[in-house]
Amino acid sequence: MSGVPVRVELGDITPHNLKQLKKLNSVIFPVYYNDKFYRNVLDQGEFSKLAYFNDVVVGAVCCRLENNPKGTGKQVYIMTLGCLAPYRRLGTGSLLLEHVFKICRQRKDVESICLHVQISNEEAIAFYQKFGFEITETEEGYYKRIEPSSAHVLRRNTADL
Repeated sequence: MSGVPVRVELGDITPHNLKQLKKLNSVIFPVYYNDKFYRNVLDQGEFSKLAYFNDVVVGAVCCRLENNPKGTGKQVYIMTLGCLAPYRRLGTGSLLLEHVFKICRQRKDVESICLHVQISNEEAIAFYQKFGFEITETEEGYYKRIEPSSAHVLRRNTADL
């Protein structure tokens, strides 16, 4: 599929397609997400999207809006962003992240975007750094059931989006 332009469309996450998100996450991530996580995703509206290729779910981003511990406004926390391996490096992840940036540009109260990435996930770290994220700290023992258990915190200010 490389070299061929891929048409990916974003869609809302609803109670009707939530099982697709659960299945996608179980394939992409080494972490199990509980029902509370998925209820939270449904409450986030535009901050969470599915990516479709030919009506097949191939990726997703799930974010939440929270108070910014490093400032006075809000921050967007990326809970998950991923796509199936065959659809990587085709712009799906970039499209999902650009959607998050678009929402942040529309909201004047969002000061930053942050997320955790497992310290061994060099591909994800490089992806986010390409979009201006910086490693701001490392949390030892962040993950409970996977090794390595440490995670980098990546952060990007939204002032220059």
